[in-house]
Amino acid sequence: MTIHVQMGAALHPKMGVGADLLHGLRPSRVAPVPSPSFRFATGAARVGIISNPRSRRNWTVDLELKIGPGVLAAAPTTNAQLVETLQSFAKHRLELLVIDGGDGTVRDVLSAAAAIYGDNLPPLALLPSGKTNALALDLGIPLGWSLEDAVTAHSTGRVQTRAPIDVRRDDGDGPLRGFIFGAGGFVLATELAQGTHRFGAIDGLAVGLSLVGAIAQTCFGGSANRWRAGERVEIFNHATGETSVRELYLLLGSTLQRLPLGIKPLGTTSSGLDVLAVDSPPRMLPVAAAAVVMGKEGSWLERMGYHHGHDIPPVRLTLKRGFILDGELFPGGTIDVRTGAPIRFVTP
Repeated sequence: MTIHVQMGAALHPKMGVGADLLHGLRPSRVAPVPSPSFRFATGAARVGIISNPRSRRNWTVDLELKIGPGVLAAAPTTNAQLVETLQSFAKHRLELLVIDGGDGTVRDVLSAAAAIYGDNLPPLALLPSGKTNALALDLGIPLGWSLEDAVTAHSTGRVQTRAPIDVRRDDGDGPLRGFIFGAGGFVLATELAQGTHRFGAIDGLAVGLSLVGAIAQTCFGGSANRWRAGERVEIFNHATGETSVRELYLLLGSTLQRLPLGIKPLGTTSSGLDVLAVDSPPRMLPVAAAAVVMGKEGSWLERMGYHHGHDIPPVRLTLKRGFILDGELFPGGTIDVRTGAPIRFVTP
């Protein structure tokens, strides 16, 4: 699968850490793909880990010491290496797959694994080490959770499930799989978030600064402001066969139960894909935004153009400006968006 990426530090051929961030980055001695000669110890759990050396909290960490012996390990830095790693892991019949990185690393692993494992992934464990770790936060996994912690949790059967968002194009490529999808103003807000990362703001702080910045840009800009302009989105509902065209200021969707900072823009969450769609131009934004982030839903918000949808059926979207999936910008076009099969995650 070819993935086109423009931002972040995930596992893509075009991806790299900016020169201003390379200061202090420790080279990884972990091979980018597993050694063909690796063998698990007799009676030991079959554990494999994909560690992203470009993740923020891994820059100054000796990954070899972090991983330790007896674990099938790799530190891929390109999509080709990631695919080769996952193919090797599948041959070793893992009992636990550990992902050491942030939300972007999780998205890349799940997307590449779709063609290799299908819906038969082994249980996953997360070691949150990226700039943003929304999935880990939702699952209750703390920063600093270790590989040993994950293996212990797996042995005691502590598992939660989350369904990803599957995004597919008409070209036949495998799906992208992530947990936070956005278009329209969410693309611009993500650009703001990337700017806050350069100044050291990560996780909830980056979300908060981006939210405040997005509202300010929208409220105080003129009528030609790109924040207020919105985007024309064509929506085809596979369940009803109906097509609608909307001018949207923002489109946001997620399958997570909770988001950073405790914000609740999607209102009451379901087990599937929940969505917030805001008409363009946004009306009464300061007041409505305060209500939306607190999880409010109601007829007055609907009348103002703030629409919530829960456990929505598969839809086909036509977008010109592209979309965001777990912090990365992907090209626009026609895409199918749906709730994927639930994935098992080992949790504390």
